[in-house]
Amino acid sequence: MSSSWTPGPLRCEVTAGEFTIAVDEPESVGGTGSAPQPTDLLLASVASCFTLALVHSAAKRAIPLSDVRVDAVGDYVGPRFAALRIIVDAAGPSQEELAKLLEAAQRVCYVTNTLRTAVTVDVVASALPSGGT
Repeated sequence: MSSSWTPGPLRCEVTAGEFTIAVDEPESVGGTGSAPQPTDLLLASVASCFTLALVHSAAKRAIPLSDVRVDAVGDYVGPRFAALRIIVDAAGPSQEELAKLLEAAQRVCYVTNTLRTAVTVDVVASALPSGGT
């Protein structure tokens, strides 16, 4: 995963394998407002990973799903999220089956499992030569 910025507004391009994802900030803070902001992408990672974990868990258990919607909501406290809520709406399984699926999805969702524990974040920098030097 790599991100690059060129002089201009608060907008960058992230390379994820063969895909490029634009990331931006709202105009009110110097971005162009033309792409999701980083916190949107964090919530998107939570929602998408939990969705796929739920669908995977249902397939392994032969529990029918006809529709799934997962919303991820973050509660800001200063410059971070203090809490995240995952709201699941699923059509097909009974309440009992859905409860089992939620337990299973929580075990296999890499993103939420990562966020539940302390993660070491190391920042390593190297100075690049200025343009033309």
